[in-house]
Amino acid sequence: MDALIYTAMSGAERALRGQQVHANNLANIDTGGFRANMELSAAQAVNGYGYDDRHMSQLQANSVSTKPGAMKSTGRELDVAVAGAGFLTVQTAAGGEAYTRAGNMVLDENGTLRINGNVVLGEGGPITLPEYTRIDIGNDGTISIQAPGTTIMQTIDKLRMVKAEGSELTKNEAGLLVARDGAPLATDPTVVVRSGHLEGSNVSAVEEMVATMSLNRTFEVQMKLFTATDSMTQSGNRLISGS
Repeated sequence: MDALIYTAMSGAERALRGQQVHANNLANIDTGGFRANMELSAAQAVNGYGYDDRHMSQLQANSVSTKPGAMKSTGRELDVAVAGAGFLTVQTAAGGEAYTRAGNMVLDENGTLRINGNVVLGEGGPITLPEYTRIDIGNDGTISIQAPGTTIMQTIDKLRMVKAEGSELTKNEAGLLVARDGAPLATDPTVVVRSGHLEGSNVSAVEEMVATMSLNRTFEVQMKLFTATDSMTQSGNRLISGS
């Protein structure tokens, strides 16, 4: 009966871990540009002689949902939302690249564009803007400004934008998207942004609640299975001992 206990306990652990994933999604339902996590698991045989009939649930790296979130107009000139597939590129604290759908850009005291504290990267590196009286961000990510005392719009840089499937991405410790293989993604000129808009979270409260309730039922079944297995094991021991 101990073979069944392996399955029941690992299944219960998988249900608990899954609940944590969906609880985190629900907690970020109002976080702009947030991409929902998708919990994954697979059956794994227990290695070793005599353990061929024992199986456990193996937790795998979470996948990321790339479905779009709701887009809303803000009218703010530094807000951008990716229309369709694609991601903006930011610089991590360690100097690497990460990707996000959040587009609430701000200027720091040095004129550097940042998103949630992370430096925004253009095709020429970190984007730093000189003093301007007007700014325009085109659909292709081109950033143009009008300098004080002039009437001509001058191109400064272009947002570095990339595309990737959800299976190619994971999240780092800061919650930013990074490539699973650790290599920077290639710039994709087909990505389109809309200035003056922001994208919300792609978390569906209904879907997350349904998934949570399903995992609750799964956990209860695993616990009942474990209890039944323990009872059968005790009955078998009594029969063997003759008591």
